[in-house]
Amino acid sequence: MKPHDLKPAAGATKARMRVGRGIGSGKGGTAGRGTKGTRARGGVKAFFEGGQMPIARRIPKLKGFKPPRPHVFEPVNLSVIEAFEGSEIGPDEMRAQGLIRRKGRKPVKVLGDGELGRAMTVRAHAFSAAARSKIEAAGGTAEVLPTGPAR
Repeated sequence: MKPHDLKPAAGATKARMRVGRGIGSGKGGTAGRGTKGTRARGGVKAFFEGGQMPIARRIPKLKGFKPPRPHVFEPVNLSVIEAFEGSEIGPDEMRAQGLIRRKGRKPVKVLGDGELGRAMTVRAHAFSAAARSKIEAAGGTAEVLPTGPAR
């Protein structure tokens, strides 16, 4: 026996009712739709709001684009990192010192506000151009950590 040989058991399937095929069929005339009204005449378009101004036309049209799942970073400035004791700093050390929030594990971005007076290894998920140049000018390194999926 092959799959194409399989058939339902006798009496298991029933032919569909062909509506609108004359009064003697039992489903003629209004074809089971009742009398009058929108659903008897074919239904309404999707998003039709009963004649009120549709939401797509009510809301203002603004320029630009807002991503549905934007990359949201936890910002840390160089002035805050400068106060940190030690030669290496990463997101875990920043959380332990209270430089960034403990709740909500967002990726960390280092921003260039402030100065860095000594060589440090700074690990973060992103760096601004100013922050990277200031870290490297002080003799340190800026290590980029991998970022997870967008939130």
